[in-house]
Amino acid sequence: MEAVVRSFPRGGGAWAACRSLAARRRATLAPRVLRAGGTMASYPEPPEDTVQILRDIANRLRIHSIQATCASNWGHPTSCCSAAEIMSVLFFYTMKYKPTEPGNPNNDRFILSKGHAAPILYAAWAEAGDVNQSDLMNLRKIDCDLEGHPTPRLSFVDVATGSLGQGLGAACGMAYTGKYFDKASYRVFCLLGDGEASEGSVWEALAFASHYKLDNLVAIFDVNRLGQSEAAPLQHCTDVYRKRCEAFGWNTYVVDGHDVEHLCEAFWKAAQVKNQPTAIVAKTFKGRGIPDIEDADNWHGKPMPKDKMDSIIKTIESQIQTHKNLPPHLPVEDVPEVNISNVKMPSLPAYQIGDKVATRKAYGAALAKLGHACDRVIALDGDTKNSTFSELFKKDHPERFIECFIAEQNMVSVALGCATRNRTIAFASTFAAFFTRAFDHIRMGAISQSNINLSGSHCGVSIGEDGPSQMALEDLAMFRTVPNCTVFYPSDAVSTEYAVHLAANTKGMCFIRTSRPDTSVIYSPFENFKIGQAKVIYQSADDKATVIGAGVTLHEALAAAAELSKEGISIRIIDLFTIKPLDRATILSSARVTEGRIITVEDHYKEGGIGEAVCAAVSGIPGISVHQLAVNGVPRSGKPGELLDMFGISAKYIIKAVKSIMTN
Repeated sequence: MEAVVRSFPRGGGAWAACRSLAARRRATLAPRVLRAGGTMASYPEPPEDTVQILRDIANRLRIHSIQATCASNWGHPTSCCSAAEIMSVLFFYTMKYKPTEPGNPNNDRFILSKGHAAPILYAAWAEAGDVNQSDLMNLRKIDCDLEGHPTPRLSFVDVATGSLGQGLGAACGMAYTGKYFDKASYRVFCLLGDGEASEGSVWEALAFASHYKLDNLVAIFDVNRLGQSEAAPLQHCTDVYRKRCEAFGWNTYVVDGHDVEHLCEAFWKAAQVKNQPTAIVAKTFKGRGIPDIEDADNWHGKPMPKDKMDSIIKTIESQIQTHKNLPPHLPVEDVPEVNISNVKMPSLPAYQIGDKVATRKAYGAALAKLGHACDRVIALDGDTKNSTFSELFKKDHPERFIECFIAEQNMVSVALGCATRNRTIAFASTFAAFFTRAFDHIRMGAISQSNINLSGSHCGVSIGEDGPSQMALEDLAMFRTVPNCTVFYPSDAVSTEYAVHLAANTKGMCFIRTSRPDTSVIYSPFENFKIGQAKVIYQSADDKATVIGAGVTLHEALAAAAELSKEGISIRIIDLFTIKPLDRATILSSARVTEGRIITVEDHYKEGGIGEAVCAAVSGIPGISVHQLAVNGVPRSGKPGELLDMFGISAKYIIKAVKSIMTN
């Protein structure tokens, strides 16, 4: 009895437009002899009973997906059905993993970039034995970890997906780690939808993977023609996908995505290819196997009608010939053991009080130093390494530096992938302003419970003549909103080195904000820094106001204090060190001493910055007022000192603010 998945209905106009090209150019994947490792290897065709079992598993995956989405009354069963054969072949024929240990570092990796097809991922793990099949009926319920899109609440999910276009970048990080750091046998598979191929980040990842010859990476494009609200732009023109992937340097096969024999062969061939990643362009049909719904518009994100579900299930069940399963192949156990906990700096900071050092340079020096303490510290940069000073890490540890070029979205995703399964301590750097274009990737990193560390240099108007396009004035607001993100804002070279050390040992995402100008070292190498603990660096028994700053504005506050002291006016100065978490206790105790007068000064927009963080911390406390000095409006090119004056955040304006609040 021939399974239903072997037939292909004719599509509409798009199918007709590209069918002749596809017919000529479609990879036939006929068995042929290949050279692998110096010996001749030919494709080992799977036995017919194995082929039938894979077809049957695919149909069971369809049934699970339809039933689960119908039970929850939400979900994407049609997007699951197009990928059923792909998932069956991957999980039960191609991939090597221990189903009872999904997080085992030796296992092959799988990322479902088209995260809305989560039910079929859960179904695959149910068939593999790691998920109870009865739990599939609790899909999307608040007390069930089988969420609408995959998250690492599940042991078999490495990175959260669902915001489309991001899975392949993370897969690149995993593959890079496997090839160059672990030097291990595991392979990485990423399933993408055709709709998300419109995302630019997908092409950033494609360029990265070919540049670094990631031959342990396979991307599968599920070309099911239909998007959410209308057809995808290329519809079923698989030959165009092939040409584009090949142009980006990928070994590419076009296959019938519902033919398990074609898929088995394509994945086997991908494993024989050296120095190139492989793309498998799979022509599929959305809603495959569902009568009257297969390849039909307006069924994205809709469960099957409850009154039709039994009939649909019976139709698919009629195609199943066996109820056998195939145990997955076990992985090669050649991943080295690593320990990335409790990493210590090999020595104290080498700076002396009064030295003039930019915190961006101190960041690079600290990272290079940390790299000597742990061979699992890695650095990534977006072609700004001579400005962020991550080049100092590259000089000392070239084999652990990843140049991501001008593709910040992909850089963040690659870092996420590198950090999965605790394989590395990843630091990624660029101008802080350029992280704004990667915010969705950062947001998804937080949902992924990632421990990556991001360093943004060139913050604020103090960068000077380069002008507003290079000035980060929104970054504190952005990173403060990220769940479980620690936000460091060091003010000198010593505190920067401690920030790097603390970030390496902190769970959750970390952001380190660094500045361009040289500033004086104000701390001894023996100073103790803790997350969430501010420093009162200037005080007396008769302070009239508490001034809170960070980075360059802390030095402006110190200059203001020196001038005010000549007039007999004393102020208290707080260096926050971390903006999140904020040291509320120190702020409140200082405010009480200074009769409730607080001035915040920051090289950042008012919205979402230090001032608003302090206002939130003292909210509801009577007798405290906060006067905020911040950048107001779009800046321009100029000398750093001129710009600090223009936007009212220099020592002169701090002095003015102190006198004003004393008067009022």
